[in-house]
Amino acid sequence: MIESLADLLVVSDMDNTLLTAKEGVPSCNRVTIQLFCELGGRFTVATGRPVESVRAALRDLALSCPAITCGGSVLYDMQADKTIEKHFLPRQGATQVIETVMSQFADIGVEIMVEEGKLYIVQANRYTQAHVQEEHMHSVLCPLDQVPDNWAKVVFAADPVTLASLQAFAASLTVEEMYFLHTNLMYFEIMPAGVSKAQALRRLCALQNIPLENTVVIGDYYNDIDLMRAAGHAVAVGNAPTEVKLVADEVVSSCRSGGVGEYLYSLIRRYT
Repeated sequence: MIESLADLLVVSDMDNTLLTAKEGVPSCNRVTIQLFCELGGRFTVATGRPVESVRAALRDLALSCPAITCGGSVLYDMQADKTIEKHFLPRQGATQVIETVMSQFADIGVEIMVEEGKLYIVQANRYTQAHVQEEHMHSVLCPLDQVPDNWAKVVFAADPVTLASLQAFAASLTVEEMYFLHTNLMYFEIMPAGVSKAQALRRLCALQNIPLENTVVIGDYYNDIDLMRAAGHAVAVGNAPTEVKLVADEVVSSCRSGGVGEYLYSLIRRYT
């Protein structure tokens, strides 16, 4: 039962929900998040970004609960600067998939996030370059066999047409202990089996002793749907596709118009 802001955990996707890569976090979102947390509410993010990129994007905006990063592979306490939980891909199996994909798609960009999100680029293209620049990530160009162990996820980067072909090709592959996830028009990923934003939310709630029904998830894209369905209440920003809006319990303003802040302000009015 929710009686005050302290009973709530609000979890927001980052890109095109909480912020845009070029404009950052709208000031109305930033101010309202700070107020929400000062009044006792709990707020965090669930994102495919690694820890370094989350920190760069949020700047001085503090999270009151560990962040779900690397698509759910890593739970990270930004304030304490420590990893709470992490999960990795089977290296041998992921290597075989990468080599197979690269043999079929010569120009595909290939990124590997290691541990909490150190980024190694196995094959660069203009999409990997844009990814690094937009998300303010440090990266190392590195042959596949020299990438360090503990892979949190693999990202294939290309234009939407190529990724659609890659998605169809991936469906023909037999993989174990991992799965494929289309996270963006330009990104197609390999994730560890049993790892997702939704599963990470369940683990976070267990660790923080928060009833799952007391959670709110705010999202914008297809890869947020499972996370939204796992939460007690689901919110879509106005720029989300129709299919995502249909999953939501309510729809707020777009990312650029401060939809996250708008929703948090409605909670502040309701519970204070």
